[in-house]
Amino acid sequence: MAPVEQDALAVREQLFHDRVRECIICALLFASLYILCHFIITHFKKHTDFTAVHDDEDAAVNRIALWLCTFTLAVALGAVLLLPFSIISNEVLLSFPQNYYIQWLNGSLIHGLWNLVFLFSNMSLVFLMPFAYFFTESEGFAGSKKGIMARVYETSVVLLLLTLLVLGMVWVASAIVGNDAASRQSLYDLWEYYLPYLYSCISLFGVLLLLLCTPFGLSTMFTVTGKLLVKPRLLEDLDEQLSCTRFEEAAVSHRIRSGKASCWLNLDMAMLREQFFAIRSKRRKLELRHRASPWQRNLGYPLAMLGLLALTGISVLIVCFHVLELLLDDAAMPRGIQDASLGQVSFSIFGSFGAALQVVLIFYLMLSSVVGFYSSPLFTRLLPERQDTPLTKIIGNCVSLLVLSSALPVFSRTLGITRFDLLGDFGRFNWLGNFYIVFLYNMGFAGLTTLCLVKRVSWAVQAELIHAFGLHKLPLPVTRCRTHSKPC
Repeated sequence: MAPVEQDALAVREQLFHDRVRECIICALLFASLYILCHFIITHFKKHTDFTAVHDDEDAAVNRIALWLCTFTLAVALGAVLLLPFSIISNEVLLSFPQNYYIQWLNGSLIHGLWNLVFLFSNMSLVFLMPFAYFFTESEGFAGSKKGIMARVYETSVVLLLLTLLVLGMVWVASAIVGNDAASRQSLYDLWEYYLPYLYSCISLFGVLLLLLCTPFGLSTMFTVTGKLLVKPRLLEDLDEQLSCTRFEEAAVSHRIRSGKASCWLNLDMAMLREQFFAIRSKRRKLELRHRASPWQRNLGYPLAMLGLLALTGISVLIVCFHVLELLLDDAAMPRGIQDASLGQVSFSIFGSFGAALQVVLIFYLMLSSVVGFYSSPLFTRLLPERQDTPLTKIIGNCVSLLVLSSALPVFSRTLGITRFDLLGDFGRFNWLGNFYIVFLYNMGFAGLTTLCLVKRVSWAVQAELIHAFGLHKLPLPVTRCRTHSKPC
């Protein structure tokens, strides 16, 4: 064999081994995420939906829908980890450029992960989750033989009709927006233009949802953290409050035990039991605060609040600085690249510390967006409950989390949180090149975050001061005015 042929064969073998290695790594990563998401969904799902006591067919349908939900949630978690994993990989390659044990961490692997997340996100949003919902609601066509296959046929027909309806609406909308011959001709290219355009609309919706949920979540994080941590004792006698609560609990418990059954006492007993449970919950919270160590009580809560305030302030400052960059430099616009050139230059001017800060901010913004999503009045009903969440609500949660997480890379790059450019089809969205959309988006995020933060912090400080000085116990004056002999 000639030396040239040997070199070509060696190159083909190397490419084959690299491809196999990347497939194995991607499979292991996704399997780990799938197992984790399975435990998460199992923790929240309603057990009665999956019992085979009454109907084996319904239980089998629910299990199939559960597998699809687990797959979708794994894709959502992969989309969250996509950008942090890419940033950390770049810094590792910069720090150890010649290390043999990290040669598998290259641009081809990162680019493949981005493409897989994009593909699975489209598949889950367009096909899997609608199929799971219609599959659980289907019963088979009238007159057909009952069974799982009858449900599969009905679900497939309904999903096909829904797909045609959605694709037709998007086709008409895109034809109206781009009213020229070239745009109309590109609409017939299903794979290269049509599906990316459809996902571009979905991503724009996700980014707009993040714009509304994240500022509200950033302000709500202070309240959530305050409920999880033990607050310091500020001008209050905790021992006295605990004693009073114990006496009150004992008194209500004695009234419940000594109550006599009668037709007039049922409502009072129900109210007393509800009052007893509320007092007991308050007593447990006070005991938890009383058992807390001085370090946990006086240092943990202030440090957590300062950390949240620092992360929120840094996020707003980065966005404000990015707004100035947008006005001065066109390179600040989010753009997509086809080749991930990792290990050449850091994506932060502060080096590894700046990259670590970017990763922390990305996770913090995603956590805040989830908190804001479930705290908003429109989506409060979607909040899952432990061991009591029906399957339809699980499907809604998986779809919502996938929409939020798949828009996270575009959201972070649009706000300038990171300089890591979007890979694959994530950078092909049409609206990313529009300066006015990107500029107004950054201004809206900075303004909404500042407004929500100032409003929530000022109210929280006012409430803490009122509670600390005991002003909440004072009777409020009732103002009455006499207008035509009626109080107001």
